[in-house]
Amino acid sequence: MTTITPSVEIAAIVQRWGDAVRARDEATLRNLLSTSEHLSYLGSAEGELWTGKPLRDGIGDHFREVPEFEEGESESQFFECGSTGWGYSLLPLRFDGHDDFVMHRITFVFILEHGAWKIAHIHMSNPMPNMEKMGVENTALDALMAAAREGFEGLGREGMASVMFTDVADSSALADLLGDRVWMRRIDTHLSGVERIVVEGGGTLIKSLGDGTLSTFTTARAALCAAQEIQKTTRADSAEPVLRLRIGVHTGEVIENKGDFFGTVVNKAARINAAAAPDEIRLSDATRIMLGRADGFDFDDPQEVPLKGLEGTHQIYRLGY
Repeated sequence: MTTITPSVEIAAIVQRWGDAVRARDEATLRNLLSTSEHLSYLGSAEGELWTGKPLRDGIGDHFREVPEFEEGESESQFFECGSTGWGYSLLPLRFDGHDDFVMHRITFVFILEHGAWKIAHIHMSNPMPNMEKMGVENTALDALMAAAREGFEGLGREGMASVMFTDVADSSALADLLGDRVWMRRIDTHLSGVERIVVEGGGTLIKSLGDGTLSTFTTARAALCAAQEIQKTTRADSAEPVLRLRIGVHTGEVIENKGDFFGTVVNKAARINAAAAPDEIRLSDATRIMLGRADGFDFDDPQEVPLKGLEGTHQIYRLGY
């Protein structure tokens, strides 16, 4: 009969994890994570669902954004059964510049890799937005994009492309409501549908970013047609929970290396995506201009908006579908 036993060894590893977080010890943090492509980290903030190599590469960037903190009295339990381990910590944290402790609920899943326990999944939950509890806003997308650049050697080919980001609004609340396993199945189905539409529309799905995607198209028209089809398909999906998407599109010069795309155009597309409301498609003025005649497209609600990390204001439009 399979026996579940308390695990002092896993408890000690979690303690080392916490010590590495406080020390911003990136090498230790990465070493404690599984090398599996199914590695995952689920946080409370929107967009904090990271997986695989981008998570391992970006974990140091993520925790460097976290200000100094003080721990209160914690409660934890850890167990193991065969090659699997798991457990939780209830950890009060008080961040610099704030008076109150905020309770963090952290769950860990471990697997044995070559005889050593490695973290395969982390879920950190707390009831307060990052800005309110610690005075900073984690930029998960920025960290993932930075991680994707690791190992960038030399320049690949350059050219014009339309870059499209999609993401699910209120995903953290939905994940907490459904639980990790059900949520991941729902998201996997959604992302498969997005990839199908992108490919059928002549685009390339570059990567999935948690509950979102980054795609490129050789023409602005193809990108906007795909964006419309993605929104229509998502709105028509009767599965629950209902997903509400934001989509952002920008067109410009990109650099490609080993299947990944970089340049200001990628950053701007991500910022336009963040500026979109749920159920909206937003695009840059450059994308609209590239269309020439905009037959079949309905643009409205022009706005001059600041975009994080980019100078000045930028005109964006909403695309009907």
